[in-house]
Amino acid sequence: MVFMRFRPRIFSPSLFGPSKPRTPTLAASPPAAAAARRRIVSMASSTTASEDALRRALAERQAAVDAQAEAVRALKAAGAAAAKAEVDAAVEALKALKVEAGAAARRLQAAVGASGGGGGAAREEMRQAVVNTLERKLFYIPSFKIYRGVAGLYDYGPPGCAVKANVLAFWRQHFVLEENMLEVDCPCVTPEVVLKASGHVEKFTDLMVKDEKTGTCYRADHLLKDHCKEKLEKDLTLSPEKAAELKHVLAVLDDLSADELGAKIKEYGIVAPDTKNPLSDPYPFNLMFQTSIGPTGLNVGYMRPETAQGIFVNFKDLYYYNGQKLPFAAAQIGQAFRNEISPRQGLLRVREFTLAEIEHFVDPEDKSHPKFVDVTDLEFLMFPRELQLSGESAKLVKLGEAVSKGTVNNETLGYFIGRVYLFLTRLGIDKNRLRFRQHLPNEMAHYAADCWDAEIECSYGWIECVGIADRSAYDLRAHSDKSGVPLVAHEKFSKPREVEKLVIVPSKKDLGLAFKGNQKMVVEALEAMSEKEAMDMKAALESKGETNFQVCTLGKDVVITKKMVSISMEKKLEHQRVFTPSVIEPSFGIGRIIYCLFEHSFYTRPSKSEEEQLNVFRFPPIVAPIKCTVFPLVKNQEFDDAAKVIDKALTTAGISHIIDTTAISIGRRYARTDEIGVPFAVTVDSATSVTIRERDSKEQIRVGIDEVASVVKQLTDGQSTWADVSFKYPSHIGPQDCLVSSIA
Repeated sequence: MVFMRFRPRIFSPSLFGPSKPRTPTLAASPPAAAAARRRIVSMASSTTASEDALRRALAERQAAVDAQAEAVRALKAAGAAAAKAEVDAAVEALKALKVEAGAAARRLQAAVGASGGGGGAAREEMRQAVVNTLERKLFYIPSFKIYRGVAGLYDYGPPGCAVKANVLAFWRQHFVLEENMLEVDCPCVTPEVVLKASGHVEKFTDLMVKDEKTGTCYRADHLLKDHCKEKLEKDLTLSPEKAAELKHVLAVLDDLSADELGAKIKEYGIVAPDTKNPLSDPYPFNLMFQTSIGPTGLNVGYMRPETAQGIFVNFKDLYYYNGQKLPFAAAQIGQAFRNEISPRQGLLRVREFTLAEIEHFVDPEDKSHPKFVDVTDLEFLMFPRELQLSGESAKLVKLGEAVSKGTVNNETLGYFIGRVYLFLTRLGIDKNRLRFRQHLPNEMAHYAADCWDAEIECSYGWIECVGIADRSAYDLRAHSDKSGVPLVAHEKFSKPREVEKLVIVPSKKDLGLAFKGNQKMVVEALEAMSEKEAMDMKAALESKGETNFQVCTLGKDVVITKKMVSISMEKKLEHQRVFTPSVIEPSFGIGRIIYCLFEHSFYTRPSKSEEEQLNVFRFPPIVAPIKCTVFPLVKNQEFDDAAKVIDKALTTAGISHIIDTTAISIGRRYARTDEIGVPFAVTVDSATSVTIRERDSKEQIRVGIDEVASVVKQLTDGQSTWADVSFKYPSHIGPQDCLVSSIA
């Protein structure tokens, strides 16, 4: 991401857009919670629109309160000259005005809560309920806990490992297998030369500020975002104009330069959160972990900050393996490492994490996709840059319409946006809290054609979880230049063709004299010009001798003179076309997706006594850590033997399960497995047939013992739905339901 934070990969070190967190109702059934979320989404734009009016109304009422209070003080100061009845009437009027002001404040607070996610307290309450359950059930815990841990490092426990494995398995199925991708597995330790070519060594940075007295470091954009959000949520005296300004800052936060970010921090009087000391100006901090390869320490390396470079440097071999045919895609799942300045937000910002990245190589002259028709009718929330810059909200848009209008640059990029949407929603992400946000102009590198982030809303706000970018040919060209090995593709012609080619030859000597250390960025920007841009520059140079030229990576215009670059169109006879492929890159932050899935899947429901709230994770079967449990209803040999038969059949079918023979009530056992998201429970209450209970509806059916494994297999593989099996098998209401109802 640019604004001095270089974004060599789309899944950058930044956190990614304005936050409008919202919390689902805790004690609600899944359908009720979903309906509530839909109502909130539909009301969001009208609520936002009315917020300004409510702020103005509150300001007017508060002004009336102040004026009446002054009148009361004046009457009391007059002493005997003022009649008691007159004073009493003035006091009563003041009380009435205070009541009106209080009501106006409550209406405004409700509007702010609706647009911002129900208020900070509600979000924090929801988050703590989720995190406490996750840590207590060992989904994940802080690493090195007995040594008080290290910020930004977490361990996955048994159910967390299972969820992660299931998410990655579905990712492979959905992308690698269904799209015929080539999967690779490359080392985590990367030589410095590779990351110099990609730009990471020089510019893989976030902007940092320091406490000027203690030296404690903070992310500059985090401090500004937190300040704006807190003022909007808690300061009801903000004028509509000031509220609009803070919302605009949140909307363009990723577009601010270091100077602009520093100016805002000073303007708003933001200080170090812990000590209230003044802060330094923002400056870049490189996020890579440096190491050395070999015992001498001379061969510098880094722990990779992403997995994509291993794919790029192997392009030549992968292209040959694919029969020298385009398009094709390569994929990799693996660990990445970033030395975050101030890790926070649990799994959302960590120093070691799992990425799943795809590099789809395509002819830059043909970015159509044969399967785009499969996703063209998908409709979901899209947040193009025009809406962001105008302060509007994301809107429902059909993907085909977005591509046809040019909002999304091309079909292949659009196809992957659609596939990402299907992947996330099938995992269990709420489609009403998923949006695709287009990068603002200064976020995008100059070589990128278009970039979109899949952002998921959770209690922390809108979180970037997937980046989908058309990176043009930058990456392969960068490694070709550095290594001297051409990473190109070939299109052979049946007959030789005379072609006219754009030739751009920067004068590195003259550019070096003019721009010194910035020479490389200017050269790259010149070489990346489109034909129209180049010919416009040629015309300007011939008529005026110089022209202004924007270099995005510098964040400013520079003056290019005629001697600095040669631009021409040359005719050549060619037998084949040699070109550098463009890259469409979807990049998935697996840990972030999993955390958002945890929140979207979590709800509570009351026990029958309604004195206890029972936690439930409504994981879809495809990602549930355990697919089913087996409960002998009571302790006897006959039921134990039947449970062993079912256990063997489930194991043979490859279904993860647990057998619980504890003496606690069946209701308690159901509640215990609901809390880790097990979708189905098999209760052994006879030697020939059993009941299968569905977690969220708590409905039960009766099936024969020999059918249990096949029924559960159909449900967990998605071959059948609960409605299908409920229609096929008889429903069951028995003594155990009475036991369940007393608990769950």
